Amino acid sequence: MAFTFFFRDTHTIEHMVKQLVPEVAGRSRIRIWDAGCAYGPEPYTVAIILSENMGNFAFKNVYIDATDIDESGQFGTIIKNGQYTDEELGRIPPEILSKYFTRTEDRPGYYTLTDNIRNRVQYQKHDLLSLNPVGTGYSLILCKNVLLHFKYEERIEVIKMFHSALTPGGFFATEQTQKMPEECAHLFTQVVPDAQLFRKVE
Repeated sequence: MAFTFFFRDTHTIEHMVKQLVPEVAGRSRIRIWDAGCAYGPEPYTVAIILSENMGNFAFKNVYIDATDIDESGQFGTIIKNGQYTDEELGRIPPEILSKYFTRTEDRPGYYTLTDNIRNRVQYQKHDLLSLNPVGTGYSLILCKNVLLHFKYEERIEVIKMFHSALTPGGFFATEQTQKMPEECAHLFTQVVPDAQLFRKVE
């Protein structure tokens, strides 16, 4: 099973949220795609940080598509249930943990996410190398800790697919170790110098 945990790389996620929230103010539907979501800590972290930075009314307009190739066949059930161990939640600030999680009565050592967060994330199995996006009109696409597993030529094609799936001016974020391929440089501008966060160029 993929290794991940809550509030991983919050530096990049906080940059994303800071850029995204003013851009989507007033929209009735705010679509986000987390490509390579593993069993849920990353999309749920994004949802929590968005909730902290948006009013309750605006946050209800957020829809996060969480996808993964998921060779284990378990991610969908884990994400739907929203139940995670003490260890997986260890990096969450205590005030956030108490606000968004409750102890799971029938599973000692587990916490369950609140419904207002779980309801914002929908999972589906998806292979990025199919080059078919799961949707269009995304304001933000995250693909972190996935592209490094692809061949260089494959990365180029996947990033082009992301570009086509974004709204005008939409944001794309990838892992810190991945630089934008030269072949895709004309498609995006880097938003901040200290994170791999980019904005779509038409």
